[in-house]
Amino acid sequence: MSHLEDKISAPKPVQGSPEASGQLDDLLALMARLRADCPWDRKQSNHSLIPYAIEEAYELGEAVQSDDDEDIKSELGDVLLQVVFHCQMYAEQGRFDMSDVIRTLQEKLTRRHPHVFEAETLKDDAAVKVRWDEIKAEEQSAREARGKPKRRLDSLKAGSALMQAQEVQKQASKLGFDWEGVAGAFDKLDEEIAELKNELIDKTKENAKYNISTSNIKEIEKELGDCMFALVNVARKINLDAEAATLTCVHKFKSRFGYIEEQLAIAGKRLEDSDITEMDALWEAAKQHERLL
Repeated sequence: MSHLEDKISAPKPVQGSPEASGQLDDLLALMARLRADCPWDRKQSNHSLIPYAIEEAYELGEAVQSDDDEDIKSELGDVLLQVVFHCQMYAEQGRFDMSDVIRTLQEKLTRRHPHVFEAETLKDDAAVKVRWDEIKAEEQSAREARGKPKRRLDSLKAGSALMQAQEVQKQASKLGFDWEGVAGAFDKLDEEIAELKNELIDKTKENAKYNISTSNIKEIEKELGDCMFALVNVARKINLDAEAATLTCVHKFKSRFGYIEEQLAIAGKRLEDSDITEMDALWEAAKQHERLL
């Protein structure tokens, strides 16, 4: 049994100026100190850290692609920070600590590799994958026996919001919950955009247009999410990957904005010295430059 039966206590904060020892216990004590003495760290919650965990995972992926050891070490450390940060806060809540997380991982890895730790023999990586999925299914059955029923969309893998949205829609479509063609997806997108616009209008002012009131910012967020979800549905219906399409747009924007910065530098100017009119003209020039490449 886990020591969860005992009272969980958070690690004690390190005293003085800590040294980089490379030891996990010292890292946990450092995190405890940050939670105690840093205003930003102190105000965080497990939910507020979610975007940072996602961001760090993506940055690790980019570092691995770059194959730069210093970048990789730094980004692995940032991912580890998210684990340590979450464990510190859950320990403060008396729920579990780092040793419970490590123990759970060790048990899972041993359980899912019977071909390594038991007598099973699997001939190749494909067979290992099949057995892995079988063991995961057995684990799910055990969870259901503990009163945690599996719903059809609960097993989808986590990913970016766009990736999850497209996969949820794909699985729902397999179960018959979908429009026959793209027209229905476009109609839904138009509907959601109209609802977003309606929320953006400050109804307390006559002839107001897109005057955002902070009193309904949560509703605006919900409607914006509905618009994004509906647009992903359009991508799915025309067999495009929403994540890939968005990344293409991000890279395009970065490239064009970089062109603006370069052209301003040639003219002896900085971005801060320019205005929207000049930058917009250079943006159009960047688009023309792309066509020549």
